[in-house]
Amino acid sequence: MTGETRLEVLLKKMSPVLNEVEYVFCTVKGAGYGDFADAKPLAAYLEDEGLSLVISKEAAEKSGLSYDGVFRCITLGVHSSLEAVGLTAAIATDLARHGIAANIVAAHFHDHVFVPSVSANHAIDILSRYSET
Repeated sequence: MTGETRLEVLLKKMSPVLNEVEYVFCTVKGAGYGDFADAKPLAAYLEDEGLSLVISKEAAEKSGLSYDGVFRCITLGVHSSLEAVGLTAAIATDLARHGIAANIVAAHFHDHVFVPSVSANHAIDILSRYSET
């Protein structure tokens, strides 16, 4: 099944959903893929500085991992193509206008926008407006 590529359709049908779990980004020097599997990371990326993990705040604390900020995840319900142009730019730009940082992870079917927990409700209100127009 091919995802949507038309920006106007992606924005209108994005159907953002705010996840209740708080997430953090951690980096573990010397770790590799599969390490910290028991923490059930949503995402892992091996960088020069170490293994970066996106995991629940609770899992990070249980694993003794440090983090800088706490985030909530907004999942976009629309099936976006990995070749779609402009969706993440439009979202990040709109949230930036409101002073909200956006860390976007594109998976195969959906995009996931991590925003600071303190701004999560405001961010979901902003993104939900696209579907109302």
